[in-house]
Amino acid sequence: MTSAHSETTGNGTSLGEQLADIIDRLPEDHLSLGELLDVFSDEGLLLLTILLTLVFLIPVSIPGVSTVFGAAILLVGISRLIGRPLWLPQRLKARALPADRLRPGLKAGMTWVRRLERISRPHRLRVFVDGRAQDVFNNLAFILAALLLMAPFGFVPFSNTLPALALLLYAIGFIQRDGGAVLLGHLSNIGTMIYFGVLIGGGGVAAHELFQRFTS
Repeated sequence: MTSAHSETTGNGTSLGEQLADIIDRLPEDHLSLGELLDVFSDEGLLLLTILLTLVFLIPVSIPGVSTVFGAAILLVGISRLIGRPLWLPQRLKARALPADRLRPGLKAGMTWVRRLERISRPHRLRVFVDGRAQDVFNNLAFILAALLLMAPFGFVPFSNTLPALALLLYAIGFIQRDGGAVLLGHLSNIGTMIYFGVLIGGGGVAAHELFQRFTS
């Protein structure tokens, strides 16, 4: 497999084309997070983030993946925030992934990348992406989205999809310097927190009702 050494392309190759080529080159029988990281290198971490979000953009659950991928994306966000190379624990890098189930999910998720590529515009609404304060705020929001992706709601519809969409928008926005995509990422983050708040509130009400029934 070849490395994706840059988040921008000098030869006119689109993000979608780069990712589709990388997915085609992934091993069919075995795969680990460390192998994925070797493909992208530190310079392609946003492309890696896009790849890791793809499996959450379709209504198919792959048990345990949100924790592993969420942790990796979280560490990508922290490395961007502090300006240091990405570090992953060896245990996380060596974690075996279900390659046979991941490949179809990745290919299906590419539909979202192609859609967002068509509406993304480089250097749009630059006020949201230019400046040190914006960088810090946006990277903190990126980290928040990764934490939301890791939340233990994987069995609930859209609980992984919403934060994954936010991360996809952030990654594309950072690569393209597209403030519009970053702004949509913020809105997706807010939507995720509202959705989780409703889930937690509804669960609390249901638990209270059950408790009342059993104790009455």
